[in-house]
Amino acid sequence: MTETASDSALHENHLHDPAAPQVKKRTIFAWSLWDWGSAAFQAVVTTFVFTVYITSAAFGPEEQTSVALGTTLSIAGIAVALFGRLTDATGHRKHSLAVTTGIVVACTALMVLVAPAPQYFMLGLVLLAIGNIAFEFASVNYYSMLTQLSTSRNVGRVSGFGWGMGYLGGIVLLTIVLVGFILPDTGWFGVTSDGGWNVRLAMVVCALWFAVFAIPTFFAVPEISADSDRRVVGVVAGYRAIFRSIGQLWRTSRHTLFFLIASAIFRDGLAGIFTFTGIVASLSFGFEPATVIMFAIAANVISGLATILGGVVEDRVGAKNVMTVSLVLLVIALVLMFALAPLGAPAFWIVGLFATIFVGPVQSSSRSFLARLTPPGKEGEMFGLYATTGRAVSFLAPLTFTIAVALGGSTIFGIIGIALVLLVGLALLLPVRVPAS
Repeated sequence: MTETASDSALHENHLHDPAAPQVKKRTIFAWSLWDWGSAAFQAVVTTFVFTVYITSAAFGPEEQTSVALGTTLSIAGIAVALFGRLTDATGHRKHSLAVTTGIVVACTALMVLVAPAPQYFMLGLVLLAIGNIAFEFASVNYYSMLTQLSTSRNVGRVSGFGWGMGYLGGIVLLTIVLVGFILPDTGWFGVTSDGGWNVRLAMVVCALWFAVFAIPTFFAVPEISADSDRRVVGVVAGYRAIFRSIGQLWRTSRHTLFFLIASAIFRDGLAGIFTFTGIVASLSFGFEPATVIMFAIAANVISGLATILGGVVEDRVGAKNVMTVSLVLLVIALVLMFALAPLGAPAFWIVGLFATIFVGPVQSSSRSFLARLTPPGKEGEMFGLYATTGRAVSFLAPLTFTIAVALGGSTIFGIIGIALVLLVGLALLLPVRVPAS
């Protein structure tokens, strides 16, 4: 697909021009396929398969591998904010997305070399770290494209559709990988678990999955124009620019800064839900590994559909209302899960799946709300700050979970810790003003 004269308006920020022409549905669909493909890294590599594999006993003591993994993922996001500024300055948003996506794909494919032995542990961590950094960088550019594809009238639907496609892609790929490689000793493709080959070859499949489904985005969405008044700066100057941006937000758009802080906290709470759901299901509700996986697939189905529907609702009632109601119901669901724990697995299935209805809409509405707040030409910079603030508080959910478990004496108390993080984020979100537009 090549750019035509009718598509040239896509170079500009449509979001602040309600009269802008509607972007073709096939263009939005092609853009959303990056979300679909990215599930290979988000769901399989960093959540359910590779991180579980690399913290297994084959690589060393559990405490040692877990701490090393957590440290690696914490360090991975330090330089994210620089990238948004550089892409806006050069006008190479799509080019940068292609390069960083390629790095993620390469790191995922190279995970086939990580054999189950301690001497390969560091290789696995390095690939995971580089992949996470590149993925965060790519996300800044991908999210920034939202302003090219939507107006203030439909940004919620476009964002929700993309995020929903990510969930649905995760369902399909997770099912293929788990049933075809991971669960049985010899899966659909005849690969055994000896030498970790079932996991290692699954990483090759994930790399191909992301590469294939990312390609349409690069043909469908035109490149933005470079800003001749801005120039690429060095690392130190770049970080100075970040602090200047924060200072400018404090002086000119304080509620945008408040939203960045609030969203960073409640997004970390959402990340805590993803991180610790399997642990709580296993240790507190007696789920077997296969049952945890079935719950994960069911949860992704519900979350994906709810996110797509939530985008339609958002364009009617507003992104802040969707986030507020969803966070309130999430906190209630977590408290219910804690209170109903004595009822066992049925309570987890019912309350857990109810909670998954609201996770996706919060994520999608948070992204589109920031897009509404972002001035034209500042997309990469703002989404860079969005990613960086999220990384800056990434310790909150793990810390509150650990403290709650230590004080309560059992894993189930960790749910209360995560609920507290969501509650703080909700409290900080409430005073944020909705843009007049």
